[in-house]
Amino acid sequence: MPPKPIYEELEERVHRLEKDLHDSRQIIQTILDAAPVRVFWKDTDLRYLGCNTLFAKDAGFDDPKDMIGKDDYQMAWKNQAEQYRADDQEVIQSGKPKLLIEEPQTGPNGSVKTILTSKAPLFNEEGELKGMLGAYTDITELKEREAEYAQLFALSIDMVCIADINTTAFLKVNPAFTDTLGFSEEELLNKSFLDFLHPDDFEKTRQVVETSLKLGKNVINFENRYRCKDGTYRWLSWVSHPIPEVGKTYAIARDITDYKDFEMKQASVQQELLKRNRFIEMILDYLPIGLGVNFIDTGEVTYLNRKFEEIYGWGKEEFPNIQGFFEKVFPDPVEREALQLRIMEDMASGDPKRMAWEDLKITTKAGAERIVFAKNIPIFDQNLMISTVQDVTEKRKLEAQVQQAQKMESIGRLAGGVAHDFNNMLSIISGCAEMALEDLDENAPIAANLQEIQKAAKRSADLTRQLLAFARRQTIAPKALNLNETIESMLKMLSRLIGEDIDLAWRPKDRLWKVMIDPSQVDQILANLCVNAKDAIERDGKITIETNNMFFGEEYCRDHEGFKSGEYVMIAVSDNGCGIKKENMDKLFEPFFTTKKIGQGTGLGLATVYGIVKQNNGFLNIYSEPGEGTCFKLYFPRYIKESMQHRERAEREPIAGGTETVLVVEDEEAFLRVSQMMLERLGYQVLAASGPKEAIQLAESFSGRIHLLMTDVVMPEMSGRDLAERLTESYPGMKCLFMSGYTANVIAHHGVLDEGINFINKPFSKHEVAIKVREALDQKT
Repeated sequence: MPPKPIYEELEERVHRLEKDLHDSRQIIQTILDAAPVRVFWKDTDLRYLGCNTLFAKDAGFDDPKDMIGKDDYQMAWKNQAEQYRADDQEVIQSGKPKLLIEEPQTGPNGSVKTILTSKAPLFNEEGELKGMLGAYTDITELKEREAEYAQLFALSIDMVCIADINTTAFLKVNPAFTDTLGFSEEELLNKSFLDFLHPDDFEKTRQVVETSLKLGKNVINFENRYRCKDGTYRWLSWVSHPIPEVGKTYAIARDITDYKDFEMKQASVQQELLKRNRFIEMILDYLPIGLGVNFIDTGEVTYLNRKFEEIYGWGKEEFPNIQGFFEKVFPDPVEREALQLRIMEDMASGDPKRMAWEDLKITTKAGAERIVFAKNIPIFDQNLMISTVQDVTEKRKLEAQVQQAQKMESIGRLAGGVAHDFNNMLSIISGCAEMALEDLDENAPIAANLQEIQKAAKRSADLTRQLLAFARRQTIAPKALNLNETIESMLKMLSRLIGEDIDLAWRPKDRLWKVMIDPSQVDQILANLCVNAKDAIERDGKITIETNNMFFGEEYCRDHEGFKSGEYVMIAVSDNGCGIKKENMDKLFEPFFTTKKIGQGTGLGLATVYGIVKQNNGFLNIYSEPGEGTCFKLYFPRYIKESMQHRERAEREPIAGGTETVLVVEDEEAFLRVSQMMLERLGYQVLAASGPKEAIQLAESFSGRIHLLMTDVVMPEMSGRDLAERLTESYPGMKCLFMSGYTANVIAHHGVLDEGINFINKPFSKHEVAIKVREALDQKT
């Protein structure tokens, strides 16, 4: 056993424990004295066991020790002693805390302040109740500020409110709020502030409120209309500040109804003035002559109408003054100086006739030379110069064209005479060849040569008919033709025409319908189109001629400008040349328009094609991509004898639809909509995408099965084949149908292979797409 401690050791240990206890109490007291709140604790008889210094001073004592053993009747707040002790007794008896008690407290100097007190029971380690602990904060200043704010809230001439962030219900409104809207406070409180909005302002207000509450951002000068009790609406301008921590938003609104009424009236007046100004400007803009106004003294340009800007190409902001105008329009300094000197002399003469100048050669912004007729009208008392200008370039060209037409008329007469004589000679050649063939055995070696002579004579006769038609000496005689037969007879001639370096492919449609057209016109069309295709191909290339039967319904034609409903025979001439620039597409069929070098083209070829198509009640379309190629598609009405019409119509293949899901990808929005409409009317579920990226996103987000991808071939983001390869990797069972304005043979370089590929030509009818989609879906893999 260890030895018992001697008395001195016990005394030293007790002394050390007492010191540690004293130090601990001192530390606790220091902590309590440093706290910003008043802290106290009592025994079960409600006598004070201790407190911090702030509490002692409130009670009228300098040292907290002086408080020990005393009760509330002995404190400065003896008038509130009963109230305090009642709360203390409730805490001790219930064993539960009582929190946030707002109550008065009298100080040593007799002043009364407001405190916020919380009390809790005190238990020892064994769980025995030993008293209670309390703490309070002086909220006198806070209550005074609340009173001040309440006064400001009540006296504000602006509408002030507080609302719940979660429910949007009014929690408090000031008198200005109720006075403005006519509702009582009770009629507004606990009602959502969104319930009083004008219907037209509801959505925008909801969005602003949601954004403000979500991000905790202020709303400044937001305007909307609020309903009054009498049913009218007032315009309000809002400033709000949400405080998510307390779950409230604070807002001030100002009634701006009178200002809005004034603003609307002012806007109405301004709108009327603007309307009048626009009316005047519209009249001036639609004048067939250019009109400009400038100050005489400074030369500053103040107005140019649309025609003026159209003629010269520059806008008013690009002509700061007259000198700038002359420098741009007359770039040659010598010519410009001479012209300005002449104008100054003419102006100085005062003779109105000398203030008009014919056939002035100008340079436009685009660098083009034009011919104009210009005139100046000075208004000296207003310091204004009015200038008018007319572009007479086309007039001068037309005059030149009239002279050319007269020359062509003379050439036509000559051509007609030559053609007449040439026909006589061809009759001899053709007749002799025919008789020689009759005298020969059909297997004779020379027979083949004579047959070629006959064919050449026939072709030459066709050419003379064109000469006579050009000379207006012969009436064109349309015939019911099978275009396959007509085109096949031209292939050798066309091959020679385009040269050996270019491959000529012929893709006829089986059982092609007949058309009513002059055979020579078919020759002329193909010759012109093939020559154009040849010129578009720099070196080796390919020209494809195709035929097909087409049907276009009323609905399809409504959505495709230029198309006519009915049954047609199509001729397509395609090439893989340089393509046509977009800016030239609208001019292709204009007479004398050509992009070829001088001497290499008359600009009449496509104009002739267009005229022949229109003359035969047909129409045509062009599909072209710069750098890729061009496809001309000509549509001629099907020729049907009266007795055959009913039977032919009955034989048309019925439309077959389905219920599968089709993903359609097309970068031309209008065509995408039409394709979607056609497929939906055939019963299919359609996913429409305006590009490959959107198609991939649609496929990934679609939960069902996609049975068919129907995609354009040429698109900006990626080709149709690349898209198909990407999607079929993820969806192996998906079928593919490619579509294009090119023919299937020409677009092979875009990645669409002939073998095993489903393809449909644009434009297509509902009937055609029904067949093609069904074929693709039913295709065995």
